[in-house]
Amino acid sequence: MRNGVTIGQAAAFVGVTVKTVRHYHKLGLVAEPERDSSGFRRYGSAGLLRLVQVRTLAAAGVPLAEIGPMLDADVTSFAVALTAADQRLTARIEELIARRDTLRRLADGDRALLGDRAVALLQRMPGLGFPADEVATAREGWVLARALVPEGFDDYITDLEQALDDPRYVALIQRAAQAAAWEPDDPRIDELATAMADHYLANPAHLKIVTGLQARTEAATRYQLIAHHGEEQGSAAARALALLETKLRSAGVRIPGAIELRQQV
Repeated sequence: MRNGVTIGQAAAFVGVTVKTVRHYHKLGLVAEPERDSSGFRRYGSAGLLRLVQVRTLAAAGVPLAEIGPMLDADVTSFAVALTAADQRLTARIEELIARRDTLRRLADGDRALLGDRAVALLQRMPGLGFPADEVATAREGWVLARALVPEGFDDYITDLEQALDDPRYVALIQRAAQAAAWEPDDPRIDELATAMADHYLANPAHLKIVTGLQARTEAATRYQLIAHHGEEQGSAAARALALLETKLRSAGVRIPGAIELRQQV
């Protein structure tokens, strides 16, 4: 019986492919044995041990470029290197778990984009009398809000949670949603804008829903994208919101407007 095993046998014993063994040879991780009298390269116990060590470290996530120095180091240095590799793997595992959780939330629709509290509000709105299209518009606006003003989104949701406990606020917002079906010159639009402005000015906690999502940079641009999302230019909804913003500014409330927007360009 010849001493040692062929590369095919070595690869099978260790659990890798012949191509992988040859790659380890190329990188200098495993010494390539000399050919025997029959012309075959045969791996002895020492070569197989080294191959097992390399495969084990590689399977554990240690970069191939680091395996050689680790195996050639003394016991103390090897232990230090293993600890460092363990820390990197732990960080990688945490990253993969976070990605998996994101994928699972995506399977649940809005949770990955909005978070649990915002989703709970969306689920609550139909029971308060909001039609499906209004809930859908709110969802899209909140997705934009969270992306454009992430630092203020949690407070915005908190303010909304509290406001939706107030029947007066709910009735007002429902009336505003109905205005989407009005003609742009409907006289009720001015009445609605006035009622909304009066409500917000009389209820500072509710006013924060309008003023809270103001970013520190490019405030006017971000505000316009969020506040005017989903409305058609010249529509009743657009006119109502423009009138509301004008009335609030007249009362001294800072609402980013067209002048600021031009200044940012």
